[in-house]
Amino acid sequence: MISTTPPVPAPGAEASPALTGIRVLDLSRILSGPLATMVLADLGAEVIKVEDTKDGDDTRQWGPPFQGTEAAYFLAANRNKRGISVDLKTDQGREFVLRLADRADVVVENFRPGTADRLGLGHRDLSARNPRLIYASISGYGQTGPWATRPGYDAIAQAQSGMMSITGEPGGRPMRPGVATADIGAGMWAAIGILAALQARRTTGRGQHVDISLLDGQLAWLTYVAGGHFATGAVPAPHGSAHPTIVPYQALATADGHVMVAAGNDKLWRRLADVLGLAPLGRDPRFATNPDRVRHREQLIPLLEEALARRGAAEWAQLLDDAGIPCAPISDVAQALSGPQAVARGMVTELDHPTAGRLRTVASPLKLSATPARIRTAPPLLGQHTDEVLAETGYSPADIAELRASGAVR
Repeated sequence: MISTTPPVPAPGAEASPALTGIRVLDLSRILSGPLATMVLADLGAEVIKVEDTKDGDDTRQWGPPFQGTEAAYFLAANRNKRGISVDLKTDQGREFVLRLADRADVVVENFRPGTADRLGLGHRDLSARNPRLIYASISGYGQTGPWATRPGYDAIAQAQSGMMSITGEPGGRPMRPGVATADIGAGMWAAIGILAALQARRTTGRGQHVDISLLDGQLAWLTYVAGGHFATGAVPAPHGSAHPTIVPYQALATADGHVMVAAGNDKLWRRLADVLGLAPLGRDPRFATNPDRVRHREQLIPLLEEALARRGAAEWAQLLDDAGIPCAPISDVAQALSGPQAVARGMVTELDHPTAGRLRTVASPLKLSATPARIRTAPPLLGQHTDEVLAETGYSPADIAELRASGAVR
């Protein structure tokens, strides 16, 4: 019998990334699709990003800030890709992309449902030509349902999912988190779905349609919040930095700022009370167990903050950490990216970009011991690899010149 299991690299040998040999055609733009394809690219897939011939991906214009000629937003989600610029409304441009789809393992798009079909680039069109193709669609509401054709935006999905209703301070305005959780979540769900479909193809020999919705993804992220609603019928409300079912588990005021404390069990609670000089509270029947503390949250938190007011956040964080109590001062973004753990884990890396110069970027969080994620190339300039990819697809120099002259490519 011939084994289909790839050989394990010898100790010390340089292993190929996990998705080496997988070809991805990226028809997406903005954040959800580009993030999904960047994850695949970091894991070794060959990703070709298709942009229009006028302005390219919308996020190329989303600035300031800019680095060189490029928007920092675009640079954050498009590394490790080759970029081509194609007018999909022309027959020649569509034919080029169809040829690429014939050779691809994965296509990712995030048009409004129906748009790809009208362009002749929908799942049915491409899978008929390439039955092994995995076709991933990301949209606001998915490919089915009464809202399917509505435009999808991150903030709208956050609003309709209930996510904004549980974010922010009690009694305050609805809040969205500081990052685009619906877009980023959808990109992550898409990457998971694509990887599952690739595995299934090893058995079936056929591809399938991966249908990802921003709204679905946010509803799935409700997890234990939805579970609490199903269990009680109560409508969850915002708790600021606090946890609805664990106390104390929130940012607490100190003499000069806040410290995040996560006393996730009764043993940690009693230890916290001792460190704060409040040992009697640890034995107080109002606060003896977590359900007790949840019921008496309003009485407990002021007592803790009164004690914490004696020292600053950094000093308390050190004292609590020394006692084994999970805690942290509230870092700003600069502090978080330059912190010792982020540095030790290699979570910020640098690479060279044609116009931005030396470019810093957040690295992949995927740490695979045998097939590591790698950051190889900077995000492409608009149309940077059009001629290169055309030539690889079988177009002659004369063909390429004609396509350029017609405006079908850039």
